[in-house]
Amino acid sequence: MKTDTDVIIVGGGLNGPALALALASGGIRSIIIDAMPREVHDDPDFDGRSYALSLSSVNMLKALGIWPDIAEKAQPMLDIVVTDGKAGEGASPLHLHFDHREIEEGPMGHMVEDRYLRHALLTTIDTAPLVEHIAPQMVTGQSVTDGFASVTLQDGRELSARLIVGCDGRKSQTAVRAGIQRTRKPYHQTGLVCAITHEKPHNGVAHQFFMPPGPLAILPLPGNRSSIVWTETTERAETIATMSDEDYLDELRPRFGDFLGEITLTGKRFSYPLDLTLAHSFTADRVALAGDAAHGVHYIAGQGLNLGLRDVAALAEVLIKAARRGEDIGSSIVLDTYAQWRRLDTTLLVASTNTVNRVFSNDNPLLRLGRDLGLAAINALPKARRTLIREAAGLTGDVPKLMQGRQI
Repeated sequence: MKTDTDVIIVGGGLNGPALALALASGGIRSIIIDAMPREVHDDPDFDGRSYALSLSSVNMLKALGIWPDIAEKAQPMLDIVVTDGKAGEGASPLHLHFDHREIEEGPMGHMVEDRYLRHALLTTIDTAPLVEHIAPQMVTGQSVTDGFASVTLQDGRELSARLIVGCDGRKSQTAVRAGIQRTRKPYHQTGLVCAITHEKPHNGVAHQFFMPPGPLAILPLPGNRSSIVWTETTERAETIATMSDEDYLDELRPRFGDFLGEITLTGKRFSYPLDLTLAHSFTADRVALAGDAAHGVHYIAGQGLNLGLRDVAALAEVLIKAARRGEDIGSSIVLDTYAQWRRLDTTLLVASTNTVNRVFSNDNPLLRLGRDLGLAAINALPKARRTLIREAAGLTGDVPKLMQGRQI
């Protein structure tokens, strides 16, 4: 059977184009099926969404030739300060401080706005000879027959390949069509997301302030701007989301404090219900999942996109090496290698984010004392701090080559 491409990637967000470029670097052809019109992705307006890219994710973007288009618009995260407290009462004096100078490789990561990262990925795939981008188009069906995988598109076209990769989010229909079940756990929390302008410079410092309803992340953007990721109980968040901009800021200020001076909103406001979704398997017959299609985690550590890009880097490495050996890249043996590589890393991150959220998102006085003392204890141990910094930067464990800044 003659195939239309080597890999069909369902989903044109961030992980899908990144995977296509990673595969192309090793000579593997792909077609991206994107449900969104191109003009939606290319919207130049700031919509409030930003990502904390770990150092290893930045390494990957450099290896794929994307980083030069982003670098001048990215904000290095030089320090991270983790504190505990209550709205209106300020932070506990016992805290944890990560300094980028404690590792040799440079800043732990960079903040990048969605509009710049998405645009850089899409403009790069436009000129990639082994990548085809079909948009807007929905996948309405998929099947596996005689060692090949096929998808049916909304317009009636049928495309075939050796492998289908689902990069289509937490409600992945690729996973559903492949019979992959998933576990869902609601956190009964909602993330309120926006960006602000402030009077004083942030000096590249990111803040994570844990409060009883959930954490408030203040993440530095270029200039006197910061991205806000504010967690509240779902019931309270629904009320806050309906407030006027002025009332919204009045609600935020007691939690934010005045250390950056007066604050104003920049761009749109968003709210996202928070839950855990974890696919029971990352692979099926000639199907692999990556990013949120495989795992949707609490953003408490800001690792969602980084975890997805790690999937992309690992899957690309497995497929490229298999292709060079003359193996069938959609075979169960090849896909099992990917699943085994990613399962432990994902399980550990899911467990750690669940634990941190459970321990910190409450007002139990004994737990508050214990976690404050724990933060202070780690802060007093340079080796422990350095280990956590390297983990946050994505430099520990079995790191894929692209995330080391190396070609496969």
